[in-house]
Amino acid sequence: MKKFSTKWTVWFCGWLFPLALLHVLVMQSVSAGDPSRPNIVLIMADDMGFSDIGCYGGEIQTPNIDRLAAGGIRFTQFYNTGRCCPTRASLMTGLYPHEAGLGHMVYRDRGTGYHPYLNRQTVTIAEVLKDAGYRTMMAGKWHVGHEKGQWPTDRGFEHFYGIHIHVDSYFKVLPGCPVYHNDRLVIDATETPPNTLHPDQPWYTTDVFTDWSLKFLDDAANDERPFFLYTAYNSPHWPLEAPDENISECEGRYDEGWDQLRREKLKRMIQMGVVDADTTLPDSQCPAWADLSASDQTESAFRREIYAAQIERMDQNIGRIIEKLDQAGRLDNTLILFLSDNGCCAEGGMFGYRWNENTKGNHDQWRNQSGRSSSMGEAWSNASNTPFRLHKRWVHEGGIATPLIAHWPDGIDQPDRWCRRPGHVVDVLATCVDVAGAKYPTQFDGEAIKPTPGVSLKSAFESVDDSSTDSRPLFWEHESHAAVRQGKWKLVTLNATDVDAWELYDIVRDRTEQNDVAPSHPKVVQRLRDQWTRWATQANVLPWPKDRVEKK
Repeated sequence: MKKFSTKWTVWFCGWLFPLALLHVLVMQSVSAGDPSRPNIVLIMADDMGFSDIGCYGGEIQTPNIDRLAAGGIRFTQFYNTGRCCPTRASLMTGLYPHEAGLGHMVYRDRGTGYHPYLNRQTVTIAEVLKDAGYRTMMAGKWHVGHEKGQWPTDRGFEHFYGIHIHVDSYFKVLPGCPVYHNDRLVIDATETPPNTLHPDQPWYTTDVFTDWSLKFLDDAANDERPFFLYTAYNSPHWPLEAPDENISECEGRYDEGWDQLRREKLKRMIQMGVVDADTTLPDSQCPAWADLSASDQTESAFRREIYAAQIERMDQNIGRIIEKLDQAGRLDNTLILFLSDNGCCAEGGMFGYRWNENTKGNHDQWRNQSGRSSSMGEAWSNASNTPFRLHKRWVHEGGIATPLIAHWPDGIDQPDRWCRRPGHVVDVLATCVDVAGAKYPTQFDGEAIKPTPGVSLKSAFESVDDSSTDSRPLFWEHESHAAVRQGKWKLVTLNATDVDAWELYDIVRDRTEQNDVAPSHPKVVQRLRDQWTRWATQANVLPWPKDRVEKK
């Protein structure tokens, strides 16, 4: 038998040992969680105001969201698109809503830019991450296409539980809004939907969507791939429906009314550094609380109590997700992003839907009535959006400013800080692609994919950025409300069809949009308006749908 020489053996062992050691180190890195390939959890609230949560100066008790903020970064100038479907379209695709095909809502097809679904010149976060080796999961409200071929499972999600369209109920499943598990309809319209995972507990959407998020996380434990989980709550969108135990926790909190709440919130926001020290409150254009009758004060305060209870229940459920990740040893290497799809909602008039019909005294009769049975109304929405003007559906700051919290212990330096750099929901896809080490495609499924205007936020995770302006222009349009922001300037209008209706603000010094300087800066107005028009034409905002119909 031929023997190996001592010299060869020494050389072989000297080469093999480092290779074996490298293999062990690589495997340890993978099993412990490689910071270059974090898990990603994206959590979206529905119709929540900019300053509702505690870590943004709000009075609502949100200890779990606040925990994410304390261990991560809070953004002071992050924007959504001002409405549910358009924001979700931008969130998923990294494109402006009209570029993604969904410039309005999902209930009517009004042509290019205004379809009721995502077009095929887009790629979703789930599609990109799935191709990059991620397990992709979603629970909750989809709302960017409800016909077969447009579902989450058609757009990159391997696992889904939720509703494809609106979810205007917490305690039951409404007609036309069935629940799906992957591609299978599992619950049709019913007053008493079964809680499949917890049959001993009542159906409440915030709880159920969390239950399925936790199940998906449990199932992912046996998968070597990193995961992407998107949990899209319908809270605190109307109707006002919350478990009794949460409502009771908020009893009496709002007896002093919306005027006092706005003042207290602004004081806290200044102390915390959310807004500048010289920030003042704009005129609310709402009745003074002191001018209401005692009975109207009681009724209105009760509605706000339920709204707060909805958010507190959501926070408790977010705490369940955090705890699940922590117990599994995955929290440190998971990027969690939390935001809202638009500002708080003023729908239902000054005092809310069915005011003086659905009251505190007959709450048992409407507590799970669903639909447009109840809402807070304009005055409380104004308090939720403190210190900004207007609400959901508008593109003044109250409609488009959202909290954004990023939590990622393995990837964020110097946590518990603010980032004042402007950002937009189109940046979420770019961020996920960047931290995942994935690549945004130019082609997908045989279609040319539009380039994303989004910018990754990863650099903000890695270093302190105190800049409060950005040379990149940001654009908005919804129901002819339009805006463009670039540098310190924001041009905004309530009616983009009226060339004389544009307002101009130095948004760095006047974030609350109280001092319109358009008359003294006509060249800036012209430049930004031309810039918006070029974007709107390229992005399929223009021509307006009504003009297209008239030309047929």
